[in-house]
Amino acid sequence: MALSRLARTHSKQSGKAISNYLNETGILCEAAPARKYYFYSVSNFADSGNLKHLSGLGKIDLLVFGSRGIRVTPKYQYPSAERILEVSDSEYGNPRLPGLEATRPGEKPRVVVLGTLEFRSVAEPVSQIQTALATSPNSYFYLASCLGIDTDKHEVYCETVGSVGLAHQPYRFKVAYDKLVIATGADPLTFNIKGVKEHAFFLREVNHAQEIRRKLLLNLMISENPGISDEEKKRLLHCVVIGGGPTGVEFSGELSDFIMKDVRERYSHAKDDIRVTLIEANEILSSFDVGLRQYAIKHLTKSGVRLMRGVVKEVHDKKIVLSDGTDVPYGLLVWSTGVGPSEFVKSLNIPKSTGGRIGVNEWLQVPSVEDVYALGDCAGFLEETGKQVLPALAQVAEREGKYLVGMINRIGQQNGGRAFCSKGITLGEPFVYRHLGSMASVGRYKALVDLRQSKDAKGVSHAGFVSWMIWRSAYLTRVISWRNRFYVAVNWATTFVFGRDNSRIG
Repeated sequence: MALSRLARTHSKQSGKAISNYLNETGILCEAAPARKYYFYSVSNFADSGNLKHLSGLGKIDLLVFGSRGIRVTPKYQYPSAERILEVSDSEYGNPRLPGLEATRPGEKPRVVVLGTLEFRSVAEPVSQIQTALATSPNSYFYLASCLGIDTDKHEVYCETVGSVGLAHQPYRFKVAYDKLVIATGADPLTFNIKGVKEHAFFLREVNHAQEIRRKLLLNLMISENPGISDEEKKRLLHCVVIGGGPTGVEFSGELSDFIMKDVRERYSHAKDDIRVTLIEANEILSSFDVGLRQYAIKHLTKSGVRLMRGVVKEVHDKKIVLSDGTDVPYGLLVWSTGVGPSEFVKSLNIPKSTGGRIGVNEWLQVPSVEDVYALGDCAGFLEETGKQVLPALAQVAEREGKYLVGMINRIGQQNGGRAFCSKGITLGEPFVYRHLGSMASVGRYKALVDLRQSKDAKGVSHAGFVSWMIWRSAYLTRVISWRNRFYVAVNWATTFVFGRDNSRIG
């Protein structure tokens, strides 16, 4: 049975991705272990945020809903994600399904988290990150998508992934919550430019990096075929990167390394034709120190990356058209111009902050509804707080996750864990974000480290090999287990000695 009429009830909602995936990197999926609340995570989109610090939530039983992939919820399922009306209970399964209905007196409060993270190259099993999933009663992992939220009933509406042989396709169910945390991340920002979604690759998920790798190697192989004209060969081997932020610069640098070290050795026919062009509308690495920007420009140019200034007007399957009318043929187009609100976040009928993010107050609460919080790339401070919207960085989501853990624990200790029971509760100090600095690799064992608190502040900045070592070390610290840290380090060493693996699979 399809969803019936939908109505809305309330007034109006990194991080670095995997730019050097050709080497080693990936993103982790983390939720939270616990004992005394029920804790759910319902996935919607892969995301660059970080929820592992919700693992500090005290006394919680855990149930996690997760999903992986570029998109698990079709767009037609987003007419409204705020309140679903006139829906048959049978459509969302038995309303008395054990563990999913509203909590009763004497039972443990339940926290539901929307959002999950994509991971591949440094993948960690969810049950290993959150041991409660494997050992504690009422703690489960559900592969599902969030279709909607009813903030009046404190219910989340879910749908299992399709094509898995279930008797009812798709199978829907609902989960009652006492506290809801929305951390569904963001989507690539395309500025509604025609052709971007159809023809460009993004740098948000490991899936994207795998597709980029396959496309690049396919173009290298096809360019060897007889009958390929010189013009077509040059187009196939032209890699264009749109966006001069840290992710776009890192990818350009790594791709240039791949060309200089591996392609020219193993694809000698292509060594004079393969090239990388980075197109940026303004300044590359605009948030970095001026000296670091100049170093990056000089280094990228020396590494063979062509820098262009321009604005993309539209994208075709074999060329992009700039606003000045210039045509740029390409064989591989990578889009890295920042992130914006996802379709799910757009559909929420709650107040939005600048840029369309879910509006939160100083305590990361969604003030227009009760018992709902938001963090990471999908959330931003409302204008009335007087605070700027924080950048879409992993360190922001990490800090917010730690803060939210402490606050929810304080609420629980004051008997405010139940739904509609947190009014008048002391929340403690509001959230304050202190920037730890920015880093970006520019290829060939060089990187930039900018430790200033803000763009206009004074602080330490450095570029070169030492910065590259600091950058690599920082990556290792973000890998959850020592096992995977070892794997990543070995992968780096293998790549250094033998070069990148350029075999094409799939």
